[in-house]
Amino acid sequence: QVQLVESGGGLVQAGGSLSLSCAASGSFSRFSIMGWYRQAPGKQRELVATITSGGSTNYADSVKGRFTLSRDNAKNTVYLQMNSLKPEDTAKYYCNLREILTFWGRGTQVTVSS
Repeated sequence: QVQLVESGGGLVQAGGSLSLSCAASGSFSRFSIMGWYRQAPGKQRELVATITSGGSTNYADSVKGRFTLSRDNAKNTVYLQMNSLKPEDTAKYYCNLREILTFWGRGTQVTVSS
């Protein structure tokens, strides 16, 4: 059983910054891919960014240059630094771990006011 515990998020003004973290526990491959997805009201869940155990990252075009995803394999934790936030970044952000199976966190709300 894999558990993903998210922290961070909250309310920020446009142009501000927030950081999210996600700690994974349980039994999973050290080659798992971790990352973040988000879902705004009335919209489908979408990719934000992912990172491999080797540190290779993949970002959605909408966040490139503003968000940075990093990973600490010793702590099984990923960190998402979000800068220059925009109102359209408002969503519930979900941590994701993918190996043979896919696991999700419960989500944390990010709200960006204009």
